[in-house]
Amino acid sequence: MIHPSVNSPLNMDEEESFLLKEEDEEVLPQIKKLKRSQWWIFVFISIFFLISAQAVAVLLGRFYYDQGGNSKWISTLVQTVGFPILYLPLCFLPASSSQSSCSFKTLVWIYLSLGLAIGLDNLLYSYGLLLLSASAYSLICATQLVFNAVFSYFINCEKITFWTVTSVFLLTISALVIALDDDSDSPSGGWIYVIGCLLTLLASLIYSLQLSLMQFSFEKLIKKESSFAMVLEMQIYTSLVASCVSVMGLFASGEWKMLKMEMEEFHKGQVSYVLTLVGTAVSWQLGSVAAVALIFLVSSLFSNLIGTLSLIVTPLAALVVFEDKLTVAKIVAMLFAIPGVAFYMYKNYLDGLEVQRASESQVD
Repeated sequence: MIHPSVNSPLNMDEEESFLLKEEDEEVLPQIKKLKRSQWWIFVFISIFFLISAQAVAVLLGRFYYDQGGNSKWISTLVQTVGFPILYLPLCFLPASSSQSSCSFKTLVWIYLSLGLAIGLDNLLYSYGLLLLSASAYSLICATQLVFNAVFSYFINCEKITFWTVTSVFLLTISALVIALDDDSDSPSGGWIYVIGCLLTLLASLIYSLQLSLMQFSFEKLIKKESSFAMVLEMQIYTSLVASCVSVMGLFASGEWKMLKMEMEEFHKGQVSYVLTLVGTAVSWQLGSVAAVALIFLVSSLFSNLIGTLSLIVTPLAALVVFEDKLTVAKIVAMLFAIPGVAFYMYKNYLDGLEVQRASESQVD
């Protein structure tokens, strides 16, 4: 899933402004100092970490449940608790000279509300991963593109194109096929399996809504020139709120009392238990940093485009790592999901061309 990864605030209009006002940006001189070969190296490294880190995080999450882990709140917490890692790159970035137009109280409200949404979203994803196999879970997560298209139209006033409609249709069919399949590899069956599908769908919906609201916040409320540091700050403070929600849920539910027993009874041993949780937390944050790096080096459209590839890589990796059975339903779902994601990526490619033409005409 492309989910507790970075929350990209840049929309197409902002990217056009970014392209047309290159000389005024603080971060661009750092990019211009890179040789073309160095720039490509950084881009490919970021692509690798974005795709692989998100895939590894989902697989480790499924591994945690398979080996005896049962705490939904711990699974929720590790998706955001690694945010202190992001302070390292933040320390090396210059502070933005542009000031936000909203008050400190409004800014706190934005971080608080989005952080609460992320916390709820992560909890639903944790339940979905508990009740579904990793491959089925990842395929259903692809529906976030469907919800993203809908919310972007109503909240961010983005155009609905033929490619968007086609992508929505194909991904909807893919999700329905998976939902109606009684997955033999799933930890649950019957109605429990259906509930897992519905919870994952709801999580995808909330995630897409949260992204659109975040974009709306930057455009209408914060109104601050987008920078690499600003994106990191948004990720850090919303993750902090989400982590606090997860910690409160962990203690309120009483699950914290079972953690010692859970670690002792973990099938692969206590060391493996700790490494699994640490690895999951680090993987989510590496994916976030990689996504932010692609925004910094290329554009948010390109970053989102690459992020969607993990929705294809993860179910394929799950078939190998967990030896999930490649059922007819999964094959059919993939046949719909892959072109669905491809059409969405092509739509982003066309948007990028439009921005490029606008910048070239402005230069002329």
